[in-house]
Amino acid sequence: MHDLALYRKYRPISFEEVLGQDHIVKVLESSVETNKVSHAYLFVGSRGTGKTSVARIFASAIGVSANDLYEIDAASNRGIEDVKLLRDGVRVLPFDSKYKVFIIDEVHMLSKDAWGALLKTLEEPPKHVIFILATTELQKVPETIISRCQVFTFKKASDTALKKMLMDVAKAEGFELDVGSAELLAILADGSFRDGLGELQKVLNFHPTLRPPLDKGRVGERSVKITREDVESITGAPKTTLVNNFISSIAEKNIEKGILAVQTAAEENLDMRLYLKLIIEKFRLAIILRYAPKLLDGSLPAGRQGDISEADLKFLQELVKKDSGGMLRSPAISTLLESYQDIDNAFIAELPLELALIKILGEN
Repeated sequence: MHDLALYRKYRPISFEEVLGQDHIVKVLESSVETNKVSHAYLFVGSRGTGKTSVARIFASAIGVSANDLYEIDAASNRGIEDVKLLRDGVRVLPFDSKYKVFIIDEVHMLSKDAWGALLKTLEEPPKHVIFILATTELQKVPETIISRCQVFTFKKASDTALKKMLMDVAKAEGFELDVGSAELLAILADGSFRDGLGELQKVLNFHPTLRPPLDKGRVGERSVKITREDVESITGAPKTTLVNNFISSIAEKNIEKGILAVQTAAEENLDMRLYLKLIIEKFRLAIILRYAPKLLDGSLPAGRQGDISEADLKFLQELVKKDSGGMLRSPAISTLLESYQDIDNAFIAELPLELALIKILGEN
């Protein structure tokens, strides 16, 4: 049903469609309007934040046709010979545009000799050539290259922006995401629009309502609802009950309950980093609910109740009431954050969570 990848189908094709990068879009639009175009740009940011899409949109905005737009993957074309071929192409005038644009993705993968060859071209570029370099690892790009480019840093997508995009795309595909499922998909995306759409596609393709025998026309007639439980089942994300049990164990000062939740997550071979991230996200909401409840319960005009499901809000409200010992406070979340930093280096994946629980509850 979904033959075309969603990230390709819904890739932005104009500046107006670019999400979460207003600080970059405004500058590039202004440079187009004033005809002040630089000869070299460096787009920096984590994966799936729109670097290549914005590069294409910018090339189109300055009137570059498909014949004069070249995209190069530096990971596959990283040697000096590849750059020499590029330099030869630079000398040739555009076919039917004012400029020739060269988009070099993953530019940090170039070899040392290739960097030297590219630098010579950037030092004395022909007037008809524009380079747009893209990288996820700025520290691997030589300073001599950086100093010759206009540098734009792409922000990771916020959870709010990701949730809105995912809900909009799901609706366009004939599905309805509830708040909890959109929230979980946003967390799984980890700031990447592309990864978010990839996770969504997985859910849409393997949702039970789409498995044979397919009721023809069902999706087209009405939206198919997708719940957080559906997303957990299809993506293998930690179940809400395991997250809730861990947090409840802190409020209840029940270390056995917390350890059992962690061990269950380990037995199910869940990603411990993701599990702890979900715990921290919900623990943060519990602290907000304790100190500034109006931000979550809809009492304020700008309340964020739309960002939290009714089930989660009810769970957190009851949890705060149970927390007579005042465990849901900043020291506890600070300990969880410390464990999150350590979790990748732990040869026993669940150990940082167990140690954090012991430290929070003072069982030492």
